[in-house]
Amino acid sequence: MAGNSDVVAAPVPNLREPIGIPRHHIVLFSLLLAGLVVAPFVLYPVFLMKVLCFALFAAAFNLLLGYGGLLSFGHAAYFGMASYVSAHAAKIWGLTPELAILSGTLVAAVLGLVFGALAIRRQGIYFAMVTLAFAQMVYFFSLQAPFTGGEDGIQAVPRGHLFGLFDLSRPEPLYFFVLAIFFAGILLIYRIIHSPFGQVLKAIRQNEARAVSLGYHVNRYKLTVFVLSAALSGLAGATKAIVFQLASLTDVYWAMSGEVVLMTLLGGMGTVFGPLVGAAVIVTMQNYLASFGDWVTIIQGAIFVIAVLLFREGIVGVIAKWTKKPL
Repeated sequence: MAGNSDVVAAPVPNLREPIGIPRHHIVLFSLLLAGLVVAPFVLYPVFLMKVLCFALFAAAFNLLLGYGGLLSFGHAAYFGMASYVSAHAAKIWGLTPELAILSGTLVAAVLGLVFGALAIRRQGIYFAMVTLAFAQMVYFFSLQAPFTGGEDGIQAVPRGHLFGLFDLSRPEPLYFFVLAIFFAGILLIYRIIHSPFGQVLKAIRQNEARAVSLGYHVNRYKLTVFVLSAALSGLAGATKAIVFQLASLTDVYWAMSGEVVLMTLLGGMGTVFGPLVGAAVIVTMQNYLASFGDWVTIIQGAIFVIAVLLFREGIVGVIAKWTKKPL
């Protein structure tokens, strides 16, 4: 029709295209793994483990925002609640670290299922506000619940023995345990992104109405990616509790949700390696600029503003644009 001649439908990914691993991705993953294996012999292992935990958290959030197109302001709920459950399971129930982390991850997944089922009924800013409201509910629950320790949190969490064999009180086995969790989580996210399910997510993000017209149950896909993102965020939070032997209100505070958004946007939303770079930059700044006190937040804000103005696609997004290769 003449009245619609200027309307161009947004492109939808080819849902039947062959899905393989590009050679440059194999090279990058190999270099990343090699670098992380060598890193604890050069840098402080606890600092590296913090980077790995937050990198997994950012990658999990990016799965929801960068590929699902859903902006959540409440991901601290899953990260923090998993941290509490993992710490409680290890300290009070006496579970081994792998079972404690699994418990926290499962609780985060269930929480994501409940909150996601309600949140996906809204779109845009309303969706974001609903997720923030749920996260604040979790924060006040964590402040009042007896098992969380209130403002003191859960301290002196035992690291225990992995599978009853490896003593995680030593930094070397603990680091490689965290590295295994991180790499397994990143590879799982990569597989999700490059699966037929991931292709449908991209179609929904780009043109939801057209995806509906093709017969896809959009809300089911949204809920599924929401639960996956929440579970992987919980995996990161549960692991962090074991590493630092602490679960506190900081993990469920709204600022943690804002921090993971910052990591994702700074590194490059909708890229595989962007959130990892963004998390590394933010954690490094927090660690090495700690002597500046409250000025760290101001410095972070300034860097974020500069990055948004100069690198709108994020650090890795700009590199991908220059190299013309998806990263």
